[in-house]
Amino acid sequence: MDSIGTQLRTARNRWGLSLREVAERSGILAEERGNPAYRISASWLDRVERENRELSATKLVVLAYILDLTTNQMLSFFPGGNGPPAQLEHISGPDSIHPPQQDTLGQLAELWVPDKLITDRPPEKTMLLPPDQTLMPAHYRRGVVGRRDRTMEPMILPGAIVLIDTQRRAIAARKEWTNEYNRPVYFLLARDGYTYGFCDLDTEAQWLTLVPHALSFEANKRWRYRKDVEVIGTVSGVFSNRAL
Repeated sequence: MDSIGTQLRTARNRWGLSLREVAERSGILAEERGNPAYRISASWLDRVERENRELSATKLVVLAYILDLTTNQMLSFFPGGNGPPAQLEHISGPDSIHPPQQDTLGQLAELWVPDKLITDRPPEKTMLLPPDQTLMPAHYRRGVVGRRDRTMEPMILPGAIVLIDTQRRAIAARKEWTNEYNRPVYFLLARDGYTYGFCDLDTEAQWLTLVPHALSFEANKRWRYRKDVEVIGTVSGVFSNRAL
């Protein structure tokens, strides 16, 4: 099975798209959807293709949208995913980021977010959903942001479904991110329940501080690291359809 980077490069080359053209289309998509996280730089995509760097769910959905990848092709990118690797098919080229008949981006998002999660009323408190290994790799979990949890508002709204990578639990140092859009968001289990947000870890790795979004009205919370709080994983995708 080819690596993720090789498969992405093969798909991009079959459409005759340069790295810069993919970056430009992702920028248009980010503007139309009002989500800066949809932007993909040419240099980042080049590193992914050459070095097989990890892909967040958001970036994978955007690339699948631009490169017109099928659901099976997306699932084949994950090591240990269900089903055999899918072959890239040469279908009608992505001459525009606007699909002719259907909202591809929405359909790709529904791969991880069943209709029931979107239509049901969100819970009062943030919660972790049971594992679902029928579609997703085993190390991914989903959570729902509770109606009372305003920790990351307005970046992430109550009622949003978050995709959690449980293999990424280490708290990133300050030098590893440059702004709020690439700063990791962590999903946590504390004594009073589940929560999520930016996190700071002291130099002695004894205290973990939950840092809300700067525009929210929530206060910082602090726990003894690995004693009073557990890091479930890093939020790698957010699917929001409402503001509560």
